[in-house]
Amino acid sequence: MAATTTSLPTPEPGRAAAEAFVGEHLAGLFCDDPSGSERFRGGQAAADAALHAYDVSGYAKRRSEVLPESRRGASALSPYIRHGLLPLRRVWDHVAGGPARDVRKFHDELLWQEFSRHWYARLGTRSRQGVRRELAIGRDAPMDEPLEGWDRSMACMDATVGELVSDGWLVNQTRMWLSADWSVRNGWRWQDGEDAFFRHLLDGSRAANRLGWQWTTGVGSSKHYGMSRWQVEKRAPGLCGTCDRRDDCPIQDWPDDPEFHPVERPDAVRSGTGLVGPSTTPEVDAGSVDAVWLTAESLGFDDPALAAHPDAPAVFVFDRPLLERLQLSGKRLVFLVETLAEVNADRTLEVHLAEVPAALEGRRVAVTHAPVPGFARHIEHVDPAAVYPWSWLAAPGSGSVSSFSAWRKAHRAPS
Repeated sequence: MAATTTSLPTPEPGRAAAEAFVGEHLAGLFCDDPSGSERFRGGQAAADAALHAYDVSGYAKRRSEVLPESRRGASALSPYIRHGLLPLRRVWDHVAGGPARDVRKFHDELLWQEFSRHWYARLGTRSRQGVRRELAIGRDAPMDEPLEGWDRSMACMDATVGELVSDGWLVNQTRMWLSADWSVRNGWRWQDGEDAFFRHLLDGSRAANRLGWQWTTGVGSSKHYGMSRWQVEKRAPGLCGTCDRRDDCPIQDWPDDPEFHPVERPDAVRSGTGLVGPSTTPEVDAGSVDAVWLTAESLGFDDPALAAHPDAPAVFVFDRPLLERLQLSGKRLVFLVETLAEVNADRTLEVHLAEVPAALEGRRVAVTHAPVPGFARHIEHVDPAAVYPWSWLAAPGSGSVSSFSAWRKAHRAPS
């Protein structure tokens, strides 16, 4: 039986329209309500405004601060970076001229993002297992809803999980709190916690998200991160004083070190190329392309394929089988629909709900390579007219991706 392709109406601008679109056309494909993030709006205009407003001054000192929010140095640009609305090079250049110490530290964070993409392009689905070792105890969490894995009777957990649910975003410090509490302290399978993050985070990518969990839990690094009350009191002063558990704190002391067992390190960690895609821009007659296929990895107006074919319509496919399996938060889908509404305002847009190859069958599409396994699976059945290179911040090499420090030495930072 042929796969069903459902053509959807083009999204209209505005939050209410995006939420209505998700509720009506993507029903059954998300895990909660069709409501958008309380903090973030999707779209190129929102991305551009966020970057324009960001001042890197003080980043090095305040990047790990949690509360009050006025003390935070985190840029909160990651949802826009994740979906290609802000290419890493553009963000890199934006902070140039700021205080040298802050610029260096911020550039290091952008390089970490790039490292995660290299790491994931090399490992792909193999990244779901620890690449250095594995936790000896990895219990299935005994709850129907993964967010119940964090004890919200503690103020630190309640505030952090609450922000994940309402905003779809967390500062890096609280991501480490939650992942360490999940696996290091409670012994739940780190993969299930990573899935919970991926479901709710607007910047959820298997690259950065999975690498972060592997680093924090110690399965992809030489040591693990152990979260205790000390970090909360340091990074969110006053929060413990509001907690009902302040005199009976479950995380008062440092957790016991978890036990690990060795694993065979994948060959791809040491060498290889992976899903890096083409390195040169294709020479293609504009008449040979009848549409630009947009992926969730690259939705910005700077998308190379989109920029190369300004008169061609854009096509976006909501991958029905994938969404049925992932059951993402409605926040993530609303963010995508808000972004697509802006594309629709700029050029003709087609939106489909289908298996991706079926929706693109017979189309002469141009597309920007995405360094993820899903793209590699789909491209085998699409036969595109042109594939444009991914916009790397640092060009991938064939050396080791076993550690960020070693990778950074081997990859020249942009000037």
